Amino acid sequence: MIRRFTILALATVLAQGAAWAEMNHNHVSETSCEDTALRCASKVTPVFGPDGTLWLAWMAGGQIMTASSRDGGRTLSEPVQVTQGKPDLDWGPDARPKIALDTKGNIAVAFSTFRDKAFNGEVFYSGSADGGKTFASPRPITDNNQSQRFEALGFDRDGTLFAAWLDKRNRVPAAKAGRQYDGAALFFATSKDGGTSFTQDSLAADSTCECCRLGLAFDPSGHPVVAFRNIFEGSIRDHAIVTFNGQGRPGEVHRISEDDWQIAACPHQGPSLSIGRDGTYHVVWYTNGKKRKGLFYARSKDGGKTFSEPLPVGEPGKGPSRPYVLTGAFATAIVWKEFDGERTSVKLMTSTDGGATWSIPTTVLSTADASDHPLLVSDGERYYLSWMTKADGYILQPIKAVP
Repeated sequence: MIRRFTILALATVLAQGAAWAEMNHNHVSETSCEDTALRCASKVTPVFGPDGTLWLAWMAGGQIMTASSRDGGRTLSEPVQVTQGKPDLDWGPDARPKIALDTKGNIAVAFSTFRDKAFNGEVFYSGSADGGKTFASPRPITDNNQSQRFEALGFDRDGTLFAAWLDKRNRVPAAKAGRQYDGAALFFATSKDGGTSFTQDSLAADSTCECCRLGLAFDPSGHPVVAFRNIFEGSIRDHAIVTFNGQGRPGEVHRISEDDWQIAACPHQGPSLSIGRDGTYHVVWYTNGKKRKGLFYARSKDGGKTFSEPLPVGEPGKGPSRPYVLTGAFATAIVWKEFDGERTSVKLMTSTDGGATWSIPTTVLSTADASDHPLLVSDGERYYLSWMTKADGYILQPIKAVP
């Protein structure tokens, strides 16, 4: 394994590239190589287990791999392959493997593949009951043979595994009835056995955008909440949110913001969602609408029924994109990418008052080559930036709130 693990101290001012510790100096990434090692990964998804163990799921060499670290990412366990054969993995901009852990040590992994050249997809899931040593043979999350992509996965506090994805099955009856059907639908299913099997999949919302990632979080009661790009009347592709009730049924769909982005195409930029212990919903998203353009943040204090006035995020002239939000007991953080014509930078801003006010954006890291989306992950005490770059490999960097 060849990788880079950098720790940067963030105080009142973040100094770009000011590393005070660096480990594993053989850090050159090979994201175009055919090996399944982390150094060859194009997309990496992190999650911390209840015991503080870091788990990674990544795409490399045409396979989905997993590994863990008990020392904050300094060293990784021997990687384990989840996929079998030679799957045609979904390489879309918003596609990536998903990984989730419950309190008992069960591990669930989900990913999507392409069925054909028309980008129709199929979502698979797999699980491990032996601490990640082995994974069950991947199985389709539904027996429907249309198209499923952009899955989201997470365990609630009671250990129920919730999965949601975008599904195009409703285009078939629409075509038979002579009706135009745009986009896809939001479907979901649950598992009580750690992902060994799922309930019959059900519809949560119809007429969604078909090519954007979903934002998934759980409210303080443990109910799943999904943020997604919806298709409103007039082919307006703005964002919406749905909260599930205690019986596992979806509630009403509420609009997050009226951006008025009328487009009959795929933005390939979905939202990010995080919910605080006080029940505040935090959402970030990208739009190119008539009313507003760029990245924006909003919060809801009434369970997603209404949202605050959207707050612009990032510098418009540098193409801000790929936002991600994470909230916890003491702070809320947002990261995103910007490009100045030569380098791509990860920007950060934080809030210590539940999203009411925010710090001045600061540069955390930058690269002159290709990179994955910036992600945030927490071990329950600290926040970390997770970023895969072609030039520097995988980086897991602790961050903290800046006043």
